[in-house]
Amino acid sequence: MSKLSNYQNKVIPVDEALLKIKSGDHIVSGLAGAEPQLMLSRLHEIHERVQDVHIMTCLPMGLYDFYTVPEYRDSFLMEGWFYSGPMRKCHDYKNVTFIPNHLHFSAKKRIDFRKPNIYIGNCSWIDAHGYVSLGLSAVYEVEMIEAADLVILEMNPNVPRTFGDTTLHISQVDFIIETDYKMPELQPTAINEKDKIIGKWIADLIEDGSTIQLGIGGIPNAVADALKTKKHLGIHTEMFTDGMVDLFESGAIDNTQKSIHRGKMVAAFALGSEKLYKFIDDNPAVAILDGAYVNDPHVIGQNVKMISINTSIEVDLTGQCCSESIGTKQISGTGGQADTAIGAQNSKGGKSFIALYATTTVKDSETGKLVEKSKIVPILSPGAIVSLSRNDVDYVVTEYGVASLRGTSIRERVKRLIEIAHPDFRAWLKETAEAYKIW
Repeated sequence: MSKLSNYQNKVIPVDEALLKIKSGDHIVSGLAGAEPQLMLSRLHEIHERVQDVHIMTCLPMGLYDFYTVPEYRDSFLMEGWFYSGPMRKCHDYKNVTFIPNHLHFSAKKRIDFRKPNIYIGNCSWIDAHGYVSLGLSAVYEVEMIEAADLVILEMNPNVPRTFGDTTLHISQVDFIIETDYKMPELQPTAINEKDKIIGKWIADLIEDGSTIQLGIGGIPNAVADALKTKKHLGIHTEMFTDGMVDLFESGAIDNTQKSIHRGKMVAAFALGSEKLYKFIDDNPAVAILDGAYVNDPHVIGQNVKMISINTSIEVDLTGQCCSESIGTKQISGTGGQADTAIGAQNSKGGKSFIALYATTTVKDSETGKLVEKSKIVPILSPGAIVSLSRNDVDYVVTEYGVASLRGTSIRERVKRLIEIAHPDFRAWLKETAEAYKIW
């Protein structure tokens, strides 16, 4: 084992790994499926001996006591780049806070603020040459590993071995915990009729030979389904999804007309079902690359006919997109929305789409009854976060149509956005726009 940089000397039990953590430490955890499940599930056990330990993470998959139990707030603070459901709930306990960011700058800006003391994550089993794979994510992991004082990885035979920036030599790892747990799965969201309509609107505007960025949810899944009749599509995306596997298997994706990384599907991380993990495992056609590169708008723009597809919570009549909060309540995060939207518009023949349903059902604060509310609004809700500025919006799509806003004036935007709003709200939108002098 000497040629593997004394691998066996690096193997420690989780109890010993937890002893490495001290009060005031800033710890970075791997994103989503790259998180170290064993360490995070045991972290709360040291709460009596530590204070003010900050754990930076993104889209955590597990319900871990260290941030879900209110009584641990003095010992641990989770700082998240993107909220998951449990993080939204625990925000009220003051165990969790949000880090505003664009994905491609998330690592750099955090390191500029404070260098991490410890990086914790998972990796594949070591190979004969002394290398492991970070598997499911390189969004910020590569930069954080290089910056951290200490690197602790949970080595797991179930972590897919991916290629790209995820390859790491064992000499770059300080300690290893041998584990054998399953990867968290995210099953594809079912597609409803609204999704299908929106998916077709978008797919009709995508040409053969385009390079695609897609997210998750009913609308992105519907777009992927509608693209199965296309030819020579390529992938350059923040997140690699099950829908992309389906598109590849349908023959729509072959990556032959990509401008950069021709022949390869490029992503910053992967999250999905067991089918997805089997597809990317040991697959040289998939490259998981550093998020600082993948999501750089300049890099994205080098792909000819680059397509960015994102969703939003509400859009105002000037084009401002709130995609991460309901009023002041943080729901998710900016993630790569601005990165990919701007990048796609830098591309020759590129298009950026913001998709949303025309309405949503909410509880009336006075009557308590469920009512329909327009998601095309005169002004954003008080406290709403602008995830994509009106300067960077391109196409907005609902089940009622497509509004192309590129280069348009406010007056033209008002007209076009009202046309794709639900018919029941169009008169109200027009009257309110007049009252607010939005023209």
